[in-house]
Amino acid sequence: MQSILLPTDFSPTAKNAARYALELAKQLGIPRIVLYHSYEIPLTIDPISPGVQMLDMESVKANAAKSLENFEVQVKAFAGDIQVEHLNEYGALADGLDEVCTKTNAALVVMGITGGSVLEEKLIGSNTVSVAKHTRVPVIIVPAGASFNRVRSVMLASDFERADTTVPVQRIKQFIDRAGAKFFVFHVENKEPVTLPSEVMGEDFAVHDVLQELHPEYHFTENKNFAEAVNDFVTEHAIDLVISVPKEHGFFAGLFAGNHTKILAFHSHVPVMVVHK
Repeated sequence: MQSILLPTDFSPTAKNAARYALELAKQLGIPRIVLYHSYEIPLTIDPISPGVQMLDMESVKANAAKSLENFEVQVKAFAGDIQVEHLNEYGALADGLDEVCTKTNAALVVMGITGGSVLEEKLIGSNTVSVAKHTRVPVIIVPAGASFNRVRSVMLASDFERADTTVPVQRIKQFIDRAGAKFFVFHVENKEPVTLPSEVMGEDFAVHDVLQELHPEYHFTENKNFAEAVNDFVTEHAIDLVISVPKEHGFFAGLFAGNHTKILAFHSHVPVMVVHK
């Protein structure tokens, strides 16, 4: 792991995520943080003149560059020995972020998120959730009010379905080993129970088989409120980071229709790491 990429919009939430990323970098032995800002030309509508007008490209670029430089100064004030750099590019945030990670040797992306309204969660989502959807590099989502706690306990939220083909074991293992953390697997049974014992045993065996090298501690709940169940477990077992693995079937497992990754992104009390297979 050479660096952490921190996409930023210069907000207080982004600054909080920067603090988290710096402390995490110190724990994991990552020497560099790259602040990344992608800008687009905002469209304006003149009520007098018909048609859509675009602001001057050079002005937008210059303003974005100055804001990023100012943000870098703020971040360096609490960076310690971590090297802080910045990168300013034109384009949509979620598009091509994997290429940015390759360019900057980033093994992790860290972003902040602010809790949204029901309308925002169901219809709009957020840039952070969009990045988690499109980016293959693991993305850590930091809630607005979360402060850094050394990562000692990590929990994988699993539904035990297709574990042998959907869980990115090596990526999770790399992080667990680097952090030196204890690993929990938490299963929320929020669907109708199956009637075939072989199906239950098959899913259970697949999970234990694929995760055995991580030596996890298994826990189960029948609480059908997913966010509540996870947050209760996080509090009870002092979990510092939750891992969510989106399943890529259907429309990304309905990421924008209320699936678990999105629920965790908006409602988890601790940071959530989204890891793709």
